[in-house]
Amino acid sequence: MNNETSYIGQPVNRVDGYAKVTGDAKYAADYNAGGLCYGVVVSAGIARGRIVRIDASAALQLEGVFQVFTHENVSGLAWFNMSYKDMDAPPGKHFRYLQTDMVTYSQQPVALVVAETFELARYAATLVNITYAADAHTTSLTGNLDKARPPKGKKTGFKKPANRGHFEKAFKAAQVTTDVTYYQGAEHHNPMEMHATTVLYYKNGSITVYDKTQGVLNTQSYVKSVFGLSGKKVKVLSPFVGGAFGSALRPQYQLFMAVLAALELKRSVKVMLTRQQMFSFGFRPITQQSLSLGALEDGSLQAISHKAISGTSQFEDYVENIVNWSGMLYHCKNVQQDYKLVSLDTYTPLDMRAPGAVTGVFGLECAMDELAYKLHMDPLELRRINYSVEDGSMKKPYSSKALMDCYEQAAARFGWSKRNPRPGSMKNGHLLTGWGMATGMWDAMTVPARAKATFTADGKLTVGSATADIGTGTYTIMTQIAAETLGLPIDHVTFQLGDASLPFAYLEGGSATAASVGTAVQQACLQIRERLLSLAKDIPDSPFRELSIEQITFADGKMYMSETPANFIHLKDILTLTATDAVNVTSTPLPNIFKQMKYAKNTHSAVFVEVQVDEELGSVKVSRVVSAVAAGRILNPKTARSQIVGGIVWGISGALYEESVMDHQFGRFINHNYAEYHIPVNLDINDIEVIFVEENDDVVNPLGVKGVGEIGQVGVAAAVANAIYHATGKRIRDLPITLDKLL
Repeated sequence: MNNETSYIGQPVNRVDGYAKVTGDAKYAADYNAGGLCYGVVVSAGIARGRIVRIDASAALQLEGVFQVFTHENVSGLAWFNMSYKDMDAPPGKHFRYLQTDMVTYSQQPVALVVAETFELARYAATLVNITYAADAHTTSLTGNLDKARPPKGKKTGFKKPANRGHFEKAFKAAQVTTDVTYYQGAEHHNPMEMHATTVLYYKNGSITVYDKTQGVLNTQSYVKSVFGLSGKKVKVLSPFVGGAFGSALRPQYQLFMAVLAALELKRSVKVMLTRQQMFSFGFRPITQQSLSLGALEDGSLQAISHKAISGTSQFEDYVENIVNWSGMLYHCKNVQQDYKLVSLDTYTPLDMRAPGAVTGVFGLECAMDELAYKLHMDPLELRRINYSVEDGSMKKPYSSKALMDCYEQAAARFGWSKRNPRPGSMKNGHLLTGWGMATGMWDAMTVPARAKATFTADGKLTVGSATADIGTGTYTIMTQIAAETLGLPIDHVTFQLGDASLPFAYLEGGSATAASVGTAVQQACLQIRERLLSLAKDIPDSPFRELSIEQITFADGKMYMSETPANFIHLKDILTLTATDAVNVTSTPLPNIFKQMKYAKNTHSAVFVEVQVDEELGSVKVSRVVSAVAAGRILNPKTARSQIVGGIVWGISGALYEESVMDHQFGRFINHNYAEYHIPVNLDINDIEVIFVEENDDVVNPLGVKGVGEIGQVGVAAAVANAIYHATGKRIRDLPITLDKLL
């Protein structure tokens, strides 16, 4: 037996790569049909108030303009609030588009112009004249801190901060303390592919929806509920997504607009948002957080207080796990945590890559660095001293935790031992060199998922699940899992996703897809193995008749007797000899909940950063990054490395460049384009080294996978900020760290 079908853990090229580089891959706005018309959304020009009058007559007089949809002519939609709830919706009164004259945030969609061409629809939209009665609005978080309140509801996945011990007493008794406040402005997701929906309408009243989404079932459920359609009438497809980062977790308003127009006009409609309109919905929330740390002179933490206040909309309570990491990451008996919201006249914030952790760990890890300097201690040594072997909040040991190995391997590769601890001491001409580090942490989640598998007599396997691939490599790793489990060449396996008719999968997010859908795919292929062995036993004079599945090996497209591999049969021959066209199974893996409940399940990382700061100009260059990641079993080191590198780049972006700037006079994000919303370009990104630390975990899921989508970004901004302090001696606690703040 020569096993050439071992793929898990190998750097397999993306199976969807050819389709993407040749243009064969179609995205939501790429689909066309006969008679397709185009919709352009008109956005509100005020942040709060009401619409007094909409005059669409000039637009409607243009030949080729079919309709201008507004709150004045849209009716018959669902009235119950829960009908507008989606899988990622926070508590509150979910927004209903074009159903009221009230304006509750700037750029709220207030009209949809539909015409036979995109150019005509765009021009006609400029002719829609809207008169507003504006009310006073409030969009400043820091100007409304006195109005902060606890969240009104509980969002799935939100862990209520748990206090323990006696913080005040321990903090007063601490020998060394630090008490600091950090601020982080809003960030918008800004994927390359803007949000778009193409709806194909059929004469029987059914529709096919091509949507940019991280969950086709979420899209389908929303459309069915809002428009009162049966599942048979709504087909949803999203085979390719050009980046999302969380922006497509919730149905965005182009979906509503396209479906509304298609059903009313009884024709196919396409609606795509502009780059400016990409700033009209969810974003990483504006947050102010305060941290107080107390320690003994030997560095052991005695008290931690972490309090955060974030902005949300007037109609929903969006919450994040911002402060919780401080109760988990380090060993400390006295922890105080608090989280509050301020309602602002903006749209509801939205999960953005590593939601909560990017913000909260930034605060914690900068505060730890500040404490280390007060202690005259190496920041890495401070973290080693306070290393936790259990989640202090849940009082549970970790299913696995190789963070100490992350520290050691990353520090060695970076050369941390050569660091001069005195700020400003490492200088090269007019450049100040700084070295900083931080810890990263994220959840290792597994959510419900199913998969179907079909093995046919031509030796080909098709596996499918209604999940998504937003560029993370889902197509590829699922193909690897299926190919290895059934012992097939990888080009004999096809994985299907992005189709609401496929078996259930939850939203693609939270770094849970590889573990969740991967387990379902593995389980489906294991069931195929059982079925094939059962069929092989029915073949006359079968040598497999008395064997159990444990005595069988699947490899190279064959089924072998493990102890005597000279005895084998081609898998496709099993079907031919038993006159079987195909073997079909659908898996519903059930996690070992009782075993998992005993443990805390997380990924960890150690991030080391070098910066070069021009002492005259204040410009910052991140010259080196070394990140060591412990995330269980790595299914594909090539795609996994891409995920970590992408996260690091975004961490640098959040630290130095990225911020959605609010003009409070108008209540609008004003830098809503790629020219003014600053992100790093190739010249800004230099040496990045990723280390995957070996970590075996038989608790999280049968594959031992923890997911890598989020962990790459967590801790990076803190490491950059800490490196800048080491270079300059200046603490900047307000992100992004721009040269004006340094100067």
